[in-house]
Amino acid sequence: MIPLTTPLDRKLMHAALAVTLLLGVIVIRLIQLQVHLSEQFTTRCQKNFLRLETTQPLRGNITDRNGKLMVTNRPLTSLAWQGSGNRTLSTEQLACLAHLGHITNSDFTSPAQLQEIAYAERRYTRLSLARDLSFEQLCKIAEQLPNNPNVCITHSFERYYPHGSVASHVVGYLGYDVALESHGKTGLEKLLEYSLKGKTGFIMHTVNSAGKKLAHVELEKAHAGMDIQTTIDLPLQKLCERIFPSDHAGALIVMDPHDGSLLALVSRPDFDPSLFLKPLSYEQWQALQVKQPFLNRACTSYPPGSIFKLVTISAALEHGLIDPHEHITCTGNITCGNRTYWCHRRQGHGELSTAQAIAQSCNIPFYNIGKHIDVDVLAEYANKFGLGKKTGIPLQERAGLIPTKQWKLETKGEQWWLGETLSVTIGQSFVLATPLQVAMMISAIYSGYLVKPRILLDSPIESTPLDISEETRAFLKKSMRATVKKGTGRRVKQVTDIEIYAKTSTAQTSDLTLRKCGPEYLEHGWFVATFQYKDHRPLTLVALVENIGTAQAVTLIARNFLVEYKRYADSMQQTAVG
Repeated sequence: MIPLTTPLDRKLMHAALAVTLLLGVIVIRLIQLQVHLSEQFTTRCQKNFLRLETTQPLRGNITDRNGKLMVTNRPLTSLAWQGSGNRTLSTEQLACLAHLGHITNSDFTSPAQLQEIAYAERRYTRLSLARDLSFEQLCKIAEQLPNNPNVCITHSFERYYPHGSVASHVVGYLGYDVALESHGKTGLEKLLEYSLKGKTGFIMHTVNSAGKKLAHVELEKAHAGMDIQTTIDLPLQKLCERIFPSDHAGALIVMDPHDGSLLALVSRPDFDPSLFLKPLSYEQWQALQVKQPFLNRACTSYPPGSIFKLVTISAALEHGLIDPHEHITCTGNITCGNRTYWCHRRQGHGELSTAQAIAQSCNIPFYNIGKHIDVDVLAEYANKFGLGKKTGIPLQERAGLIPTKQWKLETKGEQWWLGETLSVTIGQSFVLATPLQVAMMISAIYSGYLVKPRILLDSPIESTPLDISEETRAFLKKSMRATVKKGTGRRVKQVTDIEIYAKTSTAQTSDLTLRKCGPEYLEHGWFVATFQYKDHRPLTLVALVENIGTAQAVTLIARNFLVEYKRYADSMQQTAVG
């Protein structure tokens, strides 16, 4: 029998099969390279001769309500070294660097600096040498080193805060990331980052193997950021900054009670936003933290003290626990259980009407209310006045705290005690409120509407009716008027031609026995008011000073403000007439 195939035929078949498999592998690999990996290799190829450069847009301005600049940009002229492709720096180039160093008061001939410059020279790249040249330095470079191919003058813009620390907690500041791009870190600079920043542009450069730029195409233009207009009245803001003691911590707010516009917002200590336009050392940063200047105290929680008595009396009147016309006798203290609760005037006030008790900030009638009212009812009325929740302003703020039985059970694991209710009636115990919340509350007593504070001029006016009776609101206004005429706020009545409704408060921060242990144990002082000068629009004023020990000092600050405000208002009226 003759075999079907000879050994030679089998070898040929195996060889043909191997060639076919090899060709198949090659074809598959070619398909993979040409189809599936084509985009990847194209990108890698383009990276060899294309460079994408971003162009930063001009950041938007921040202005006050009248269009006056609070934050803007200033032109920045800088010096750079443009590499020209030489492998080493020539004698003429070294002399040029020495001369540039002399003009700019810098040293460009140190070994480390020369190494960076030599690299830029070889790679055709640009290296920054000096920022923010003065006009004199720029003239010297243009005159003494004209048409030098290595000397490059660049122009850019830098954030500029023309008023220094004025309204620093409102505008905030910029910081830089690892790519040296600026971003808002606090205040409106952070909250409105997207609107202020604008849109980045892109330029595509064609370079050779040494990195020299041969051509470029602008892919997308940079678009400047939006301008932001605030409700701040810059001259009034500066007035408030000048009035508030520079050596104390606290806040001062001026707000329109009808539309919620914040005309001035001061928080001390403050900071200069310009500090962060250049790198800060660790030591500088730590030194800044000592007094917590970045904390916006207008939006920080504090015990409100006697200001809360306006809430307590509202709840008592509307629940029939007290008659607005009745009189009480203050002997200086009252007993509840095994504890004695004292009035701030240890010898007592004697006989007082309810309105006089508020005007004199007597504690005794409020302790009596505390014996007969539920703390949850006080919390209900505090919420009606906007306390215990954020106002909704586009700044970082705290919600404060209005305690309830349920809150204490959940957070402390304890039941509520009657003695704690007595402390709540005078704004102590766990009660916390922000100066901004208090401004909203005092404005509502005057206008009858709870108005959301606004810091942006184009934000909508949001208001809801104050959920108390007109009789109760009228009584609160009468009591606040009496505070100025014959009560704890009478120092401000010396300012003529101004109608003022006010309340003062001295809020404990610790046990009174610790007062002598240091200033940090002293009480906070408050002065709050709504006032109107002649036919000008009414305004709400809230002043808080931390650890000052008494409300009298804050009342003096308020008096000084009102005196200066009269001059400011008269000057504004004369300017408008002129």
